[in-house]
Amino acid sequence: MPVKIAVLKETRANERRVALVPAVADKLTKLGAELHMQSSAGDAVKLPDAAFKNVAFAVNPQGLVSDADIVLAVQPPSVETVNAMKEGAILLSFVYAHKEVELVKALRDKKITCFAMELVPRITRAQSMDALSSQAALAGYYGALMGATSIARMMPMTTFATGSIKPGTVLVMGVGVAGLSAIATSRRIGAKVEGYDVRPEVKEQVESLGAKFIDTGVDARGTGGYARELTDDEKAKIAAVVTKHIQAADIIITTAAIPGRPSPKLISKAQVDGMKAGSVIIDLAAEGGGNTEYTVPGETTTVGQVTIVAPLNVPSLLGEHASELYAKNQYNLMELFLKEQAIALDWNDEIIAKSCLTHAGEIKNEAAKKAVEG
Repeated sequence: MPVKIAVLKETRANERRVALVPAVADKLTKLGAELHMQSSAGDAVKLPDAAFKNVAFAVNPQGLVSDADIVLAVQPPSVETVNAMKEGAILLSFVYAHKEVELVKALRDKKITCFAMELVPRITRAQSMDALSSQAALAGYYGALMGATSIARMMPMTTFATGSIKPGTVLVMGVGVAGLSAIATSRRIGAKVEGYDVRPEVKEQVESLGAKFIDTGVDARGTGGYARELTDDEKAKIAAVVTKHIQAADIIITTAAIPGRPSPKLISKAQVDGMKAGSVIIDLAAEGGGNTEYTVPGETTTVGQVTIVAPLNVPSLLGEHASELYAKNQYNLMELFLKEQAIALDWNDEIIAKSCLTHAGEIKNEAAKKAVEG
């Protein structure tokens, strides 16, 4: 029997992405999968049902998943949808267990094997499955464009008959995947760019993109590629160096986000209050509360003469390419266990083991287990 894969339509606010695109659907069909999809799932990214070949469509999500072996989604599905899934089925989606306690309990109790896309380990072999990185790269690109279109000046140095305009200055704070993408895009539009991160090992990456790295002398490398918590002394040392760069920038793009935890505050109220008139902050960490003390997630606010833009779900604003990259991430993960029209989970595979949130009635991820079960 072929493996039945069901694809859900996203229903959460501000979500335009879809977990399957036609090119990936064709690949899954070649693997012997039988594809089913919720009607109009791709409409938000201009992918009508007719764009998908060899896919059966259904309106009701509960009916769609009731006999599916694998369910694909971008955002976490509803508890009702999970309860409609058959016992032992597989779910692939973002989950963020600390925000979805009741959903994780439902996954556990229904014995669903859930691979949470945010848990894919950040190792070399898993790069093609790393949805956090693919979506963050899009967010960084779009953040740079938002900065350039939110300020009342040009970014590149330009010469007119009346004289020359100096290039605008962009400061990118948090140089992970999103930050590097923001740096590269800001450079492409002609800005003078600086990059700052508490992990000094990213200096070479920043400089390779033609930007200047701000070195504070503080090394806050943590685990999993993320930064650790800073001490009060370290915060003071960093502030002494970074403040002058913050207050000289035309655009600041902040990207520091840690899955499962509040976004660190990189910019204080005092630092914002000292910024020059007309400057803009694009806070790409608004989902976790934001990187500034003035950030209001999902809103654009004005503090004195400074504008703070805090968009939510930025990758979804680039829904077409975000969906394409995400669908490929999921396909590459499924290739590990979908072979010859059968599902075979190898728990000795680090990617499968570490990506797993729930399996066989247990919460397998320790941080999620602590958040859900105390």
